[in-house]
Amino acid sequence: MISMEIMGKIRRMYFRDKLSLHEIAKRTGLACNTIRKWVRAPEAKQPVYLRRAIFNKLSPFHATLEQALKADSLRPKQQRRSAKALLAQIKAEGYDGSYSQLTAFLRAWRGEQGKALHAFVPLTFALGEAFQFDWSEEGLLIGGIYRRMQVAHLKLCASRAFWLVAYPSQGHEMLFDAHTRSFSALGGVPRRGIYDNMKTAVDKVNKGKGRTVNARFAVMCAHYLFDPDFCNVAAGWEKGIVEKNVQDSRRRIWLDAQDGQFHSFEELNAWLGQRCRALWSELSHPQ
Repeated sequence: MISMEIMGKIRRMYFRDKLSLHEIAKRTGLACNTIRKWVRAPEAKQPVYLRRAIFNKLSPFHATLEQALKADSLRPKQQRRSAKALLAQIKAEGYDGSYSQLTAFLRAWRGEQGKALHAFVPLTFALGEAFQFDWSEEGLLIGGIYRRMQVAHLKLCASRAFWLVAYPSQGHEMLFDAHTRSFSALGGVPRRGIYDNMKTAVDKVNKGKGRTVNARFAVMCAHYLFDPDFCNVAAGWEKGIVEKNVQDSRRRIWLDAQDGQFHSFEELNAWLGQRCRALWSELSHPQ
């Protein structure tokens, strides 16, 4: 089954990067007919089809190899077994297949484990390259009732223009609506979005940078043709631009909001939009 992550990458390479079907096939290893089918699909839906399990001469030795690789992951790098050493081990147990089958298995296994333990996230950006997203919780009277609101912050990394939208909660519907409103207000969609590991985006944090991305979140990324990047665990500085925006907004926006009267979230969000636009002209870019 093609995952929504792969589906999103195909759509971005075809629609955004203008790559040919043959070039996409070369980069992904998928057949041109498969790629053509999904770029012609009217909506970015999770593609589902039955696929027969593929067995080869290496299949009976998968458990042995996984056990060896897991054991090696706990050892110093110089003490880990090479592919040739693993080949010798399984040949002694009866394997008579090719070396290429083994190396393909090793690449797939290491990819799933998230081999990149500490990817560097740059904090200097080109125009249109990236945005950062985060939530904050703010308190305010809405319709005469004090509410603890969830506020979506989406901030462009280069120009530092930003957009705020307030909601009662942080569900998927609010997350998607916040992106739609923000992209519309900011006039476009950058190539990458930088997030923490929020539950509406990440189903499971795997080893290193490996993530099991939520299917509904992946559909949104495929629709807007941007690549999602997730921060390392407990590394909030990697999206420090938007985290600073949360703090700045409390001083520049929410103090003024305390003096206002808002009868609904719609009324509050209209006011927030006006304040965001007014503050864009006052932004001092640090770079």
